[in-house]
Amino acid sequence: MPELEVPVRVIRILPNLPVADVGAAKGFYTNFLGLSAEAFNLGWVARYTSSDPDVAVQLVSGDATAPEDSVISVQVDDVDGAYAEAQRLGYEIVHPLTTEPWGVRRFFVRAPDGNVINVAAHRT
Repeated sequence: MPELEVPVRVIRILPNLPVADVGAAKGFYTNFLGLSAEAFNLGWVARYTSSDPDVAVQLVSGDATAPEDSVISVQVDDVDGAYAEAQRLGYEIVHPLTTEPWGVRRFFVRAPDGNVINVAAHRT
Protein backbone atom coordinates (compact mmCIF):
# COMPACT_ATOMS: atom_id res chain seq x y z
CA MET A 1 0.00 0.00 0.00
CA PRO A 2 1.53 3.38 -0.98
CA GLU A 3 2.25 5.90 1.77
CA LEU A 4 -0.05 8.92 1.77
CA GLU A 5 1.60 12.31 1.50
CA VAL A 6 0.54 14.58 4.34
CA PRO A 7 0.43 18.20 3.14
CA VAL A 8 0.78 19.70 6.64
CA ARG A 9 3.54 18.70 9.06
CA VAL A 10 2.59 19.30 12.69
CA ILE A 11 5.44 20.29 15.00
CA ARG A 12 3.55 20.73 18.29
CA ILE A 13 0.00 20.85 19.66
CA LEU A 14 -0.88 22.89 22.75
CA PRO A 15 -4.22 22.90 24.57
CA ASN A 16 -5.77 26.33 24.98
CA LEU A 17 -7.71 26.40 28.25
CA PRO A 18 -10.33 29.12 28.61
CA VAL A 19 -9.95 31.12 31.84
CA ALA A 20 -11.63 34.26 33.09
CA ASP A 21 -8.32 35.81 34.19
CA VAL A 22 -4.88 34.50 33.17
CA GLY A 23 -3.15 36.04 36.18
CA ALA A 24 -5.65 34.65 38.66
CA ALA A 25 -5.33 31.14 37.19
CA LYS A 26 -1.51 31.17 37.21
CA GLY A 27 -1.04 29.85 40.77
CA PHE A 28 -2.83 26.57 40.14
CA TYR A 29 -0.68 25.73 37.12
CA THR A 30 2.61 26.87 38.65
CA ASN A 31 2.24 26.09 42.36
CA PHE A 32 0.08 22.97 42.24
CA LEU A 33 1.03 21.41 38.89
CA GLY A 34 4.63 22.61 39.06
CA LEU A 35 4.75 24.20 35.63
CA SER A 36 7.17 27.05 35.06
CA ALA A 37 6.31 30.70 35.12
CA GLU A 38 5.20 31.98 31.77
CA ALA A 39 7.11 30.86 28.70
CA PHE A 40 5.39 33.92 27.31
CA ASN A 41 2.54 36.13 28.46
CA LEU A 42 0.55 38.63 26.43
CA GLY A 43 -1.97 39.30 29.19
CA TRP A 44 -4.81 37.48 27.43
CA VAL A 45 -2.74 34.33 26.73
CA ALA A 46 0.12 32.79 28.69
CA ARG A 47 2.01 29.53 28.19
CA TYR A 48 3.22 27.42 31.11
CA THR A 49 5.72 24.60 30.57
CA SER A 50 7.85 22.05 32.36
CA SER A 51 11.39 20.82 31.71
CA ASP A 52 9.80 18.23 29.39
CA PRO A 53 9.10 20.03 26.08
CA ASP A 54 5.99 17.89 25.57
CA VAL A 55 4.36 19.28 28.73
CA ALA A 56 2.74 22.67 28.21
CA VAL A 57 -0.58 24.45 28.44
CA GLN A 58 -1.83 27.83 27.33
CA LEU A 59 -4.36 29.81 29.34
CA VAL A 60 -6.56 32.10 27.23
CA SER A 61 -8.97 34.71 28.55
CA GLY A 62 -10.06 35.84 25.08
CA ASP A 63 -8.10 36.08 21.84
CA ALA A 64 -6.94 39.63 21.17
CA THR A 65 -7.31 39.57 17.38
CA ALA A 66 -9.50 36.62 16.38
CA PRO A 67 -13.31 36.62 16.53
CA GLU A 68 -13.44 33.30 18.44
CA ASP A 69 -11.17 31.46 20.85
CA SER A 70 -9.47 28.26 19.74
CA VAL A 71 -9.39 24.98 21.66
CA ILE A 72 -5.86 24.05 20.58
CA SER A 73 -2.88 25.70 18.92
CA VAL A 74 -1.18 23.61 16.26
CA GLN A 75 2.32 24.69 15.26
CA VAL A 76 3.16 23.64 11.70
CA ASP A 77 6.26 23.83 9.54
CA ASP A 78 4.48 25.70 6.69
CA VAL A 79 1.52 27.82 7.78
CA ASP A 80 1.01 29.29 4.31
CA GLY A 81 0.78 25.78 2.85
CA ALA A 82 -1.59 24.71 5.63
CA TYR A 83 -3.80 27.73 4.93
CA ALA A 84 -3.92 26.92 1.21
CA GLU A 85 -4.76 23.28 1.99
CA ALA A 86 -7.55 24.26 4.41
CA GLN A 87 -9.04 26.49 1.72
CA ARG A 88 -8.67 23.80 -0.95
CA LEU A 89 -10.51 21.33 1.28
CA GLY A 90 -13.30 23.84 1.87
CA TYR A 91 -12.89 24.23 5.63
CA GLU A 92 -14.32 27.36 7.24
CA ILE A 93 -11.62 29.94 7.92
CA VAL A 94 -12.58 31.68 11.18
CA HIS A 95 -9.60 34.08 11.25
CA PRO A 96 -7.61 34.75 8.05
CA LEU A 97 -3.90 34.13 7.68
CA THR A 98 -2.27 36.96 9.60
CA THR A 99 1.18 37.88 10.86
CA GLU A 100 0.49 39.00 14.41
CA PRO A 101 2.47 41.74 16.20
CA TRP A 102 3.84 39.22 18.74
CA GLY A 103 5.71 37.26 16.07
CA VAL A 104 3.43 34.44 15.01
CA ARG A 105 1.84 33.86 11.61
CA ARG A 106 -1.48 32.09 12.04
CA PHE A 107 -5.04 31.40 10.98
CA PHE A 108 -8.05 29.81 12.65
CA VAL A 109 -9.95 27.00 10.95
CA ARG A 110 -13.14 25.28 12.08
CA ALA A 111 -12.87 21.50 12.16
CA PRO A 112 -15.90 19.56 10.88
CA ASP A 113 -16.78 18.79 14.54
CA GLY A 114 -17.10 22.53 15.24
CA ASN A 115 -13.86 23.02 17.19
CA VAL A 116 -11.83 26.09 16.27
CA ILE A 117 -8.14 25.34 15.71
CA ASN A 118 -5.34 27.93 15.78
CA VAL A 119 -2.80 26.89 13.12
CA ALA A 120 0.47 28.79 13.51
CA ALA A 121 4.14 29.11 12.70
CA HIS A 122 6.65 31.24 14.58
CA ARG A 123 9.03 33.55 12.75
CA THR A 124 12.46 32.03 12.40
